[in-house]
Amino acid sequence: MLRLSGGQVESLFDLGLPVQVAELPADLAALDAALAEPGLLAPIEACWAEDAVDFGRPTVPMDRFVRLMIVKMRSGWGYETLVREVSDSLHLRRFCRIGLWERVPDESTVRKLVRRLGAEVIEEICEWVIAEATSSRAGAQRFVVRAARIDSTIVEADVRYPTDLGLAQDAARALAREALKARGLVGASRARVTDRSRAIAGRLRRVNRSVAGRTGQSRALALRLTGEAGELLAASIREARRLAAGLRERARGRGAGAKPAAAERLECLCELAARVCAQIGLRLTGQPISDRLVSISDPDARPIRKGKLNKPTEFGYVMQLSELCENTRRGARGLILPASTGIGSLHESQLLPATGKRLKDHQLRPREIALDGGFQPGPVRAHLPEPDRLFISGHHAPHARKTNRRLAKFRVGAEGRISHLKRRYGLNRSRLKGHTGARTWAAWSILAYNLDTLALRAT
Repeated sequence: MLRLSGGQVESLFDLGLPVQVAELPADLAALDAALAEPGLLAPIEACWAEDAVDFGRPTVPMDRFVRLMIVKMRSGWGYETLVREVSDSLHLRRFCRIGLWERVPDESTVRKLVRRLGAEVIEEICEWVIAEATSSRAGAQRFVVRAARIDSTIVEADVRYPTDLGLAQDAARALAREALKARGLVGASRARVTDRSRAIAGRLRRVNRSVAGRTGQSRALALRLTGEAGELLAASIREARRLAAGLRERARGRGAGAKPAAAERLECLCELAARVCAQIGLRLTGQPISDRLVSISDPDARPIRKGKLNKPTEFGYVMQLSELCENTRRGARGLILPASTGIGSLHESQLLPATGKRLKDHQLRPREIALDGGFQPGPVRAHLPEPDRLFISGHHAPHARKTNRRLAKFRVGAEGRISHLKRRYGLNRSRLKGHTGARTWAAWSILAYNLDTLALRAT
């Protein structure tokens, strides 16, 4: 059953608290006012299943959940640390609308709600916040969009640096672990999947020792051991597929629904493991590998090369961020639209249609738009609202020299804003798996940043 509000927060215990404790700090008080808008939770109510709104065990109040997640994104705490710190802080309890006599929601409850709501709901909340701030209903506090700067960045996936041997080890371990769960459905005497991850790990250690010893024969040894790891993984795949076939054959009577589900999970892992084997085969023959798999746990992540000296290749997702500002002065801080993203190493023009659609949906037409050199004038004019002044770094702009310098400085601020989001709001690395998880993580980061921006503007 859906609960949007937790109800009364104050109690008789609060009367005995000092005034300094009962009052929120200035930043939390401004955030509290921004989060108190009645329509903020409407996207959550709209996405909830109709048959579950008034049926079942009550959920955690959604106003508490959203406030807990805002605290998490602003502080960088993990779920367990978040619950512990909120439980121990009177100010954070009051901000999250959790009474002194109430228990803070368990960390597993918060994690599951994050996954259940997903990216679309949080992006809708972000868009609602921007729509309310830029609407004429805001009165004197209206946020008037006069300029926009757009740039892309990489949000890293929560994976280690991938190698073919490491991927083979992970795939063999995942197949054995999933097969061990499934064997209880078909009986221990049925087909089993041998855990060959230790054998592959031994070959990985031999390669590492050879590289560290600088023997000059590391490449040949690495290729030979990688090929052996591919053969071991192929054997695990054959066993897992036999087990999946047995599960489907015995899918009748008791457990008829669990067996096909277990078979499907095994088959999905087999597909990923087969991709690893195919990549190993291409490497042994010296052929290029396109659409490389870099993680078994996060199969949507891709290698992305940006030419940075410290990180030539990053593994994750490209996200295009659009900051809407009231002016182009130094230190301008604006509102950020939900990120436009996709799977793979996408360039600016591929993400631009989604960005332009968001601007048009909100009926926003910035007078000035500043972009970096990765954007091309044709797609920009086709997808973005026509501005009075368009500045693309490295392209000729028919404006006064002083205007071009001002817009160039404004555009450079997009790099600083991205760095700010990564350092302060956790956008450097997504702690949720998959492309949907990365979108969800980015949406929470952007929501926390936008609420902070409006809170700072109101004080």
